[in-house]
Amino acid sequence: MMFSIVLLALAAIAAAAPQYPGLHAPASTLSKRQTTFLPSNITWSSSGILVNPKNDSRNIAGIKDPSIIQVDDTYHVFASTARSEGYNLVYFNFTDFTEANDAPFYYLDQSGIGTGYRAAPEVFYFAPQKLWYLIYQNGNAAYSTNDDISNPAGWTAPQTFYSDTPALIADGLITPQQGYWVDMWVICDDANCHLFSHDDNGRLYRSQTTLAQFPAGMSDPVIALEEPKKEDLFEASNVYSVGNGTYLLLVECIGAGDAAGGVRYFKSWTSNDIAGPWTPLATTQDHPFMGEANVEFTGTKWTKSISHGEMIRTSVDQKLGIDACGWRYLYQGVDPASTADYNGLPWKLGLLTQKKGCSGS
Repeated sequence: MMFSIVLLALAAIAAAAPQYPGLHAPASTLSKRQTTFLPSNITWSSSGILVNPKNDSRNIAGIKDPSIIQVDDTYHVFASTARSEGYNLVYFNFTDFTEANDAPFYYLDQSGIGTGYRAAPEVFYFAPQKLWYLIYQNGNAAYSTNDDISNPAGWTAPQTFYSDTPALIADGLITPQQGYWVDMWVICDDANCHLFSHDDNGRLYRSQTTLAQFPAGMSDPVIALEEPKKEDLFEASNVYSVGNGTYLLLVECIGAGDAAGGVRYFKSWTSNDIAGPWTPLATTQDHPFMGEANVEFTGTKWTKSISHGEMIRTSVDQKLGIDACGWRYLYQGVDPASTADYNGLPWKLGLLTQKKGCSGS
């Protein structure tokens, strides 16, 4: 009975707490009033390298930015292919991670997605339309659709959420230095669909449209989070629903170290609303959500960077639901001794499995 009374009191306090828009607040100083049931002390175990670039006629240098879902017994993966000349997308599937590296690549420029710059995919099933959506960047915020995720040839030609780069983002791309509009991410609630993106200059943007209008009608963006130093809020955001009205936000940051381009790690925040405000959960390089500081390797430590990837989802619709613990995260890593230009870096894929951070662990 006492426990129930305490919970009711906490709920009343939370309901009475003032709400702050947080549109331009530094990510490090947002309100800490919000409570959360998610763990802030997490440890992970990493696999060895699971997926390498194929030695085929495409001559790609790296495989990057994986988006992954599990449908029945099959894992479906969409990823960027990188080489000095540029980026495109690839699809492959498998039923066991021991088979992942042998899975045939289907390069999505053979589908309606076509040739040219395409990168950083996100896949989900949009239940109201009974269609799969692939969100990606092509210089704009783009999407393609498919009625069968297992048919990679079935993706439609790119459409975009905007006719051009929104003014707020265009301004952000040149301040304080040249940035890039990257890493689009869509998540929906019962009423709206939200589009997140980055400018590689320390700002995370959010816009929205109604569930009924999606993908049309996307609003002008607002700044969801920002930091004065771009490395402290860089790119590759994921936003998930973790039940009980809580959302989890992950953002890739760049820390000190000798890895190619700086050591990559993830900060995290929580909120009771996709629109924010966002409360810090684990937000430093020494205490990250995922990073060198809390990842142990089962074999050779092949990377210092825990970079762009995604939680494995079995709930595949537009709400992007995941469990509150027992996480697995497919990520990109790179040999810290690599010296190639950025597009030519030999990124490879590995799998994180949560070790500690669940109740009772």
